[in-house]
Amino acid sequence: MGEHQIHETSGSAEMRTFVRAVLEDLAALERMIATEGMFESGVRCIGAEQEMFLVDRGMHPTNKALQILERLPSESFTTELGQFNLEANLSPLALEGECLSQLEEELNCFVAKARVAARSEDARVVLTGILPTLEKTDLTLESMTPMPRYYQLNQVMRDLRGGEFRTYIKGLDELQTTHDNVMLEACNTSFQIHFQVAPEEFATLYNIAQVVMAPVLAAAVNSPVLLQHRLWHETRVALFQQSVDTRSELHAQRGGRVRVSFGDDWVHKSVIEIFREDIARFRALIASDIEESPLAKLERGEIPELKALRLHNGTIYRWNRPCYGVANGRPHLRIENRVLPAGPSILDEVANAAFYFGLMCGVSEEYGDVRTSMAFSDAKENFTAAARYGLRARLRWFGGESYGAETLILDHLLPLAEKGLNDRGLRSDDVERYLGVIRERVGKGRTGSQWMLDSLESMRDARSDEAYRALTATMTEEQEAGAPVHEWPLARVAGTEDIRDSYRTVSQVMTRDLFTVHPEDLLDLAASVMDWEHLRHVPVEDQEGRLVGLVTYRTLLRIFGRRERRETVAVSDVMRRNPNTIRPEASVSEAIRTMRENKLGCLPVVEDGRLVGIVTESDFMEVAARLLEEWLQRD
Repeated sequence: MGEHQIHETSGSAEMRTFVRAVLEDLAALERMIATEGMFESGVRCIGAEQEMFLVDRGMHPTNKALQILERLPSESFTTELGQFNLEANLSPLALEGECLSQLEEELNCFVAKARVAARSEDARVVLTGILPTLEKTDLTLESMTPMPRYYQLNQVMRDLRGGEFRTYIKGLDELQTTHDNVMLEACNTSFQIHFQVAPEEFATLYNIAQVVMAPVLAAAVNSPVLLQHRLWHETRVALFQQSVDTRSELHAQRGGRVRVSFGDDWVHKSVIEIFREDIARFRALIASDIEESPLAKLERGEIPELKALRLHNGTIYRWNRPCYGVANGRPHLRIENRVLPAGPSILDEVANAAFYFGLMCGVSEEYGDVRTSMAFSDAKENFTAAARYGLRARLRWFGGESYGAETLILDHLLPLAEKGLNDRGLRSDDVERYLGVIRERVGKGRTGSQWMLDSLESMRDARSDEAYRALTATMTEEQEAGAPVHEWPLARVAGTEDIRDSYRTVSQVMTRDLFTVHPEDLLDLAASVMDWEHLRHVPVEDQEGRLVGLVTYRTLLRIFGRRERRETVAVSDVMRRNPNTIRPEASVSEAIRTMRENKLGCLPVVEDGRLVGIVTESDFMEVAARLLEEWLQRD
């Protein structure tokens, strides 16, 4: 998440000082761009950042990033928002010759180092856009990396928001949740790739990056699940936008833009357009000490770091983000593609990068200024369609013709990417290898997301937590083996290492798909629901989802046994008020003990005052049967 050397601001005066520094940096950048020969040009460099998850032996996130980082080279690895995340920064490479195989080699080297360090802490590394086993209880402030930048960002974003962050995503399932901090953003990990451009070509190439993002993403999707809900094929796109949405309700109603966005228009002349718009739209969230005016440095013939501008830019998350940097004493501009997910394998990631770099070069040569060939609204709509549907998306291409993503990629874009890479002088074997992975993946329709969804469908009879653990375990094993995702076998529950890890917490065994009634409902409705669905307990919740009571079959037997008139009896007249409850993160043993001591047949599961599930005697009978079966099979 960028610059760490920040501090809490002492008030508005200090923030105004920082904003002035941002404006001075922008003025300095304008002067530098106007000065011929100041920026590095004639060089096409690429780069990458690899984000990853850390999991324990049960395939759940583990907060061991700081311990693992002590065993890794500090110049290459760094923290992320969550303590269950790591980031590796790769070396820049010239886009030529063997750069793709060099990228894969360095990725393998870095991830291998991370795996060794993780195992020493009884953890493993997983490359995936969203970890399938993540639960809401993993996303507390205790899991946030303890650094001032993250705490201050969290507080400032909450203050701007004016309350909780709300997430609503609808896909195959429907997820609606609220959260009191920004840790939902830590659910996302990416494989970010960088593409260096000269100032005079920035507008043309940035617009091309916007156009090609949709088909590249359609082939690369790898994040179909969040909190055990099947949502978009690249759920990261919807989640990231909502998890750091700092707009108040008033600003949202006015149509204010969120900090995570595709953009609203083509770039027409210069990178300055983007920086100006972002400074105008988004207030500074954090500040840093600024040592000297960048304009004064320019007067002395020195190259300024533009620290304030870069820090502000780091809190605005365009999917294609413009970046300024200095390397070997020369300033440069680059486009940072933030949309590609981590995984499914390192080979898949490099193939995605090759497809992207090839299209950047190929479209530039073939079409030039894409503003004359495509409406911006089409590019934006393509992006959303690719995130929602992956290879099943329909994309509107140059000239207004609409294609299925699979047809567009196989028939039109892969040849264009191949030509683009060959014209740059990349090694032909590398071009064939990496684009061949895209060709096979798209031809078989087996993206990382589709592999996950197909695997979950094949395990539909398993308990939810067990299926998601098996999914993550298989993913981890196949990644370490190194094959691309289109060659992976579907995940199977039998592959899970220790069945006991599926039954350690209440959230792993509770029923989430609940039948509930409201206090004002007719009692006969509750009785009918219990009869139809073979239930012994029905929770009673209010309109806000808060648990207010419980109706049990014993209650119904007493009422019906009295032969009283029930036509007007409400649930509130007979429900058990203030029932015993338990938290989702509580241990299964605690739940069993509570039920035995209080002679209960069930325990509603409550989080932040709201009903999220229920555990019953039947659930624990199933757990006991599975564990007994496992024990007998070991004999």
